[in-house]
Amino acid sequence: MSAVRTVLGDVRPAELGVTDAHDHVFFRSPRFPGQELQDVAAARAELAAFRAAGGSSVVQWTPYGLGRRAADLRLVSRAAGVHVVCATGLHQAVHYDEESLAGLRGRLAEVFVGELTEGIGTSGVRAGLIKVAGGFHALDAHARWTMSAAAEAHHATGAPVAVHLEMGTGALDVLDLLCGELEVPAHRVILGHLNRFPDSVVQREAARSGCYLAFDGPSRAHHATDWRMPEAVRALAEAGFGKRLLLGGDTVVASARSVDGGPGMPYLLRRTRPRLEAELGTDPVRRILTDNPARALAVDWR
Repeated sequence: MSAVRTVLGDVRPAELGVTDAHDHVFFRSPRFPGQELQDVAAARAELAAFRAAGGSSVVQWTPYGLGRRAADLRLVSRAAGVHVVCATGLHQAVHYDEESLAGLRGRLAEVFVGELTEGIGTSGVRAGLIKVAGGFHALDAHARWTMSAAAEAHHATGAPVAVHLEMGTGALDVLDLLCGELEVPAHRVILGHLNRFPDSVVQREAARSGCYLAFDGPSRAHHATDWRMPEAVRALAEAGFGKRLLLGGDTVVASARSVDGGPGMPYLLRRTRPRLEAELGTDPVRRILTDNPARALAVDWR
């Protein structure tokens, strides 16, 4: 039977409810010094604020080595009453030191599979998806290495593969590699940051493959294209791809949290949802926030 793997255990897909399909409860990277998401009390408060706004589940895309705090994820999930799905996987090379990457050579797929089936470290928390990343309009050797390992882990477990598209680019190259060469079924792939590169032709072609398209924001770094997101979502829905769309907040730095003065997770429901409802209507947006993530994350675990 299909289940979504959360930090508190497997749940029926219908239990997810209103879902932030791409966000971060905890995150730490040398690219964002002093802006780490590492405060447990703030994480609990942010999840509680999301729940108060009507949210039920959050999918954390923070992968291996970037401060996931799996044991604390379990604690804040339970305290806030919000389902949390945790990721395994590996981000772009710039987020890691060479020694860390060297230690994963030859065993990356094994690490992913272990975190999906046995748990992350000694936390007992099992990951529910695999997160990898592409480059700007291209796939470098690191991206191909991590995506190959992700595909191997998918074939071993059935887990979905979520992809950070650098500035929203490279979607078709990612699909060529993952779904073509590496034979991951398209409906098991989630492409992130589609709002950052609002090319409607690429978006439709990607949706036509059968993958999921995740629109996330607002974004400090890419806010210039955030205003195009409702238009892009409406165009895709009207073209028949409403079942392929996901929405998220992608809170990456501490100053973006609502409890620290930023838009944070509640913004998705407080501002993005009514804006989309004005474009699409209430029922289509409800399905995007509930039905679509339930399908995208449900796995017949192996």
